Amino acid sequence: MPAEPPMLSFVVFDAEGVDSRHFPPRKAYLVGPDETPVQGMIELRHGVVDARKMVTSTVGLAVQLQVAGGHVGQESASQGLLTVHTCLLPDRDEPYLLTIELARRQIMFVLNKMEDWGLFDLGAEHPLMSEFDGARETFTQALVAQREGTGTGAGAGVGGAAGGFNPAADGLATKALTTGIRVGERMTLLNAERQFRTRVSGAGYRDAAAHLARLTPEKPRPGSPIVLPGAGHCVLEEMPQIGCAVSPGSFTEIQQRAILASCDFVTMPMRWVDLEPSEGKYHFASTDRWIEWAVRTAKLPVVAGPLVDLRPQSAPDFLFIWENDYDTLREIVQEHVTAVVTRYRRTISRWTVASGLNVNMNLKISFDQIVDLTKLCIALVRKLHPGAKVQLEVAQPWGEYHSMNRRSIPPLQYAETIVQMGAAQPSIQVDAIAIRTQMGHAEPGLSTRDLLSLSAMLDRFASLEKPIFVSSLGCPSGPIAPKPFTPRAGAEPVEPYEPGYWREPWSETQQASWLAAAAAVCASKPYVQGICWQDLSDAGPGQTPPEMPLGGLLGPGGAPKPSLTRLAQVRKGIKEGRWPLPSMTGA
Repeated sequence: MPAEPPMLSFVVFDAEGVDSRHFPPRKAYLVGPDETPVQGMIELRHGVVDARKMVTSTVGLAVQLQVAGGHVGQESASQGLLTVHTCLLPDRDEPYLLTIELARRQIMFVLNKMEDWGLFDLGAEHPLMSEFDGARETFTQALVAQREGTGTGAGAGVGGAAGGFNPAADGLATKALTTGIRVGERMTLLNAERQFRTRVSGAGYRDAAAHLARLTPEKPRPGSPIVLPGAGHCVLEEMPQIGCAVSPGSFTEIQQRAILASCDFVTMPMRWVDLEPSEGKYHFASTDRWIEWAVRTAKLPVVAGPLVDLRPQSAPDFLFIWENDYDTLREIVQEHVTAVVTRYRRTISRWTVASGLNVNMNLKISFDQIVDLTKLCIALVRKLHPGAKVQLEVAQPWGEYHSMNRRSIPPLQYAETIVQMGAAQPSIQVDAIAIRTQMGHAEPGLSTRDLLSLSAMLDRFASLEKPIFVSSLGCPSGPIAPKPFTPRAGAEPVEPYEPGYWREPWSETQQASWLAAAAAVCASKPYVQGICWQDLSDAGPGQTPPEMPLGGLLGPGGAPKPSLTRLAQVRKGIKEGRWPLPSMTGA
């Protein structure tokens, strides 16, 4: 008989013993090296999460967790319902205590980013360092409690008394995890403020140019991105631009005023299903009026696309006829891209050529076909509109989909493959990597994460040494109920997705707070070219629903939400060289 696949087990507790609702398998997946999700089977039995992996490498467990605690001063220590994960763990017969492994990874995560960001100069007396030392001390107490435990409580008997699985160790580890996440977010904002000031003053680009001049006699073109050996990212001279996506189905004066008050550019989504709902019959009128207004009246540049997006809400039904005939599918893609780019090439400044092909959850195509379609889209736009900027959008940048779909490509691997091919073939070279960074929606891959995870994810993609364009930043202004997800018509629905939330359940106030913090973190990065909010308006009666319900800056009737004001404040701060959040440095 074949051997059973290797398995990791984790004991879980709560205040009254194990509450299995906190750890259903639908909220958990395995993570391999470089934080790449891997395939595995996760099951729940009384007090234990079992994870059978399908790979030989070491793995960790990612899980959605209510991260909450007491108070620190006037600030709630609750960090929200977040997706967190353990370090990579060796296989062993005895189970691990889940909260200890989550806390261990969080403390290591903060330490690693402190080193990357040069924050050890804060000194032991700094409040953040003092709080972080407290998290480490609490974690040490949890380890001691685990060693001295007698195996009491709901996890008793799992792994034997020597395992020390007891509520005391679990409670201390939970406290260390909560404090670690809070400190990680505050350090993220502190580092972002430092980077922001360096960037908007121009000092960062000047220093990079001077450093490059010392290393090589070659001079980069004025204003071009600078890549320093070993830096792990490029440095841009221009300031990040702020924009918003607009729905072609609604065009009002209120929306126009909102764009003028808060945006440097407009993103015009070009969902294939909207432009060509029936094969060969295009509907351009709604898109035309927004582009004409942006270019002629508002004098704003337009980012268009994605041109090809095969997600269920974006792909027209007639594409599925050719799912098993790739040659015909490729021809249809080529015809569509050619038609749209030819029509709008005189008005568009930047094209998002494709989005989410890495996820591959709808049309089932192979790895080689995903890469081929991507290359086709880039080459076509390069040929038809050589003066435009070209970017490739990566969806679900944390890659949860890869734990379920073997035909998919991990997000960073996908982007790296295209960038490397472009280095050898200029005709398929992209100017930037675009990243969809949405959280809090009850759909796959959009669960909520903390600010440190957001910052670290951007840094991972920046290692490709290409500019990064945050092409769809978003969260909702109210809770979105979990619902079954159906990949396509006729397919079996999968378990509902719990979206989670940041610090407090989503509301208009929380949306505004998250927008300001996330946009400020993105804007501070020396490699980020632009930040685009996911949608201008929530849908009104009879209008096509946006991708994320309650995700707009305006309500269905056009009433502005607090998030519109916060977006405008971030934009103003960039233009004035002023950090748009309360200072963490005292400057």
